[in-house]
Amino acid sequence: MFGPYAGFTTKFLKSGSWLDLIKSIKFSNIKAMLFAGARNLPLTKYLIDQVRLTPDARLDALREYYPNARKEDWELAVAGYRVQVIKKDEEEGGVLEFGTEVVSAADGSIAALLGASPGASTAVSIMIDLINRCFKNEVNSAEWQKKLKEMIPSYGKSLGKDAALAQEIRDYTSEVLHLHQFA
Repeated sequence: MFGPYAGFTTKFLKSGSWLDLIKSIKFSNIKAMLFAGARNLPLTKYLIDQVRLTPDARLDALREYYPNARKEDWELAVAGYRVQVIKKDEEEGGVLEFGTEVVSAADGSIAALLGASPGASTAVSIMIDLINRCFKNEVNSAEWQKKLKEMIPSYGKSLGKDAALAQEIRDYTSEVLHLHQFA
């Protein structure tokens, strides 16, 4: 697996409409969108260039990391979708947000993770936040606490304050994922 390629779609959901982006433009948000776009022209150009890459150009980029790569050994697959969040800003008009944001209804009935990079380094902590927001009553039950601790052995504990636990979790993860640890 090799994943440096960016993509673009005007759909907001995997099964959304190609018109989602266009239909989202309103008088109340167009200024923020234009300002964010204007202040991020290098990013916009990068994304457009990425979308326009030919299969041979992608293979050339791969060969920078793995010189023996052969076209027939690789296939392009969409790994996931990310949403670029644009927030209104009094001083700058509109600003691109580069973190991951949890957006949910006040009653927790629906939620979404939005952001440019909701990746593995933050996924667990963000999901725990989401569970706490959407399942306020259930999350404190003995059944849910047991399941969370089963899925996340360090749940409720600080790896930053417990070096032995951090090493134990690292060893466990390496064993499960068949990883080799380097000192």
